[in-house]
Amino acid sequence: MGPRGQDDEKDERTENPDGTNAGTAELRPVGAGEAGGDARVAAVRRAGAAGRLRHGSQLALVAALLAVAMTGGAIALGTHRAPASQPVAAAAVDPGVLGGGDLDASIAALQTHLRAQPKDSGDWATLGLAYVEQARTKGDPSRYPQAEQALRRSLSSAPDNDRALAGRAALAAARHDFEHALTFADAALRQNPYSERALSSRIDALVELGRYPEAAKAARTADARKPGVPVFTRYAYVHELRGDVTTARRVLEQALSAATSPGDTAYVAAQLGQLDWNQGDYKSALRHYARALAADDGYLPALEGRARAQAASGDRAAAIKGLEAVVSRYPLPGPLVELGELYEARGAAGDGARARRQYALVDAWIALARANGVNADLDTALAAADHGDRAAALRAARAEWARRHTVHTADALAWALHVNGRDAQALPYARRATATGYRNAAFRYHRGVIELATGHRAAGRSSLTTALRLNPGFSPLGAARARAALEGAK
Repeated sequence: MGPRGQDDEKDERTENPDGTNAGTAELRPVGAGEAGGDARVAAVRRAGAAGRLRHGSQLALVAALLAVAMTGGAIALGTHRAPASQPVAAAAVDPGVLGGGDLDASIAALQTHLRAQPKDSGDWATLGLAYVEQARTKGDPSRYPQAEQALRRSLSSAPDNDRALAGRAALAAARHDFEHALTFADAALRQNPYSERALSSRIDALVELGRYPEAAKAARTADARKPGVPVFTRYAYVHELRGDVTTARRVLEQALSAATSPGDTAYVAAQLGQLDWNQGDYKSALRHYARALAADDGYLPALEGRARAQAASGDRAAAIKGLEAVVSRYPLPGPLVELGELYEARGAAGDGARARRQYALVDAWIALARANGVNADLDTALAAADHGDRAAALRAARAEWARRHTVHTADALAWALHVNGRDAQALPYARRATATGYRNAAFRYHRGVIELATGHRAAGRSSLTTALRLNPGFSPLGAARARAALEGAK
């Protein structure tokens, strides 16, 4: 298959810079998506409240509802709100502007330029990358079709331009299509061996395909060719997956010292916070999350991570308040599940219903993600195993395992098999999830429970002890269950 892939059937329609088709819809102001943020969240909540959909007509109705909400209604409902400052100059925008400053303003400037210069393949590629970044930072998968259209436009004008090929790699990775991410990254690197985005996406794809030795080699190559924050963070993660926390921390600290923009500072500091939290060092985690939020007070991973560290430190009230703020803006599966489990752990009046509402919203987000081309099987497996349809969790985990063999998919499949009463089948996957040395307490907890269920009592006790020693607050519910299982196995 060529680098364009099977999903790139040529679209002969003319596209506007915002991803709409010229002559078929009004241009969407950049600010409209943000004005529609509340509508987006409300639509996801309405979809979740509707429960599971069993008929095609119902699914189409909710898909339309979510599509309207995720565009803020700007096209379908005719609402308009211009951004506070709309650039009017038609000068090309330096791609470096996307590394810092106001992403929405950068997108607005790109749109303005492309209206005046619609054949500028370079800025079509930059716009596509900007939409991918916007989807990531705002938790809005509706940006992915816009990104795809912009990147296609760039490649139609300049089929071999490395910026658009690297953009397609980043987009495929964001949609969890890692085989195509690798194909596009390799195509971009054939044109420009020093493309930072392509080098980074290649590492991401190899990691997410479970090809860890190749990922380590790709990280070394990228570090030699284009050292910098994007490569440093990936280099660190490759080492963390192998259990080399010391090297991971050293590289991340180096990346933090090299960060020059608020976005880079927030990103790297949050990565350090996550690394600290994984090792049960909540004080250091909170310090790093504070630094991330000082750089960008709305940075979602830092807000979520801070709440997780607060919960593990015993400050459940602050954790719940923080996660409520996060999901009110970005109802993503991770924080929704965490908030639901915190409600369950608190156990106050009405908390059971509150928790169930969060879990229902996960299903709504997954439906929306799939409607925008995202493979959400891993999200489904992780959420449904403990808080949803267990059979659906197993189907999703098996489908994901068929695509890629990572420690995360091995753990998800092991746990999905366990909750469906298939512990003998689960054990090899649980062992595989921990085989690289990756220090993850949840993986060790899952393995310990499965080992106990299969009669490996000494091994089960050891795994549970390791989980609780590593990160005693790894989950609001899982940690308590690990302690109970360990006590019962004595």
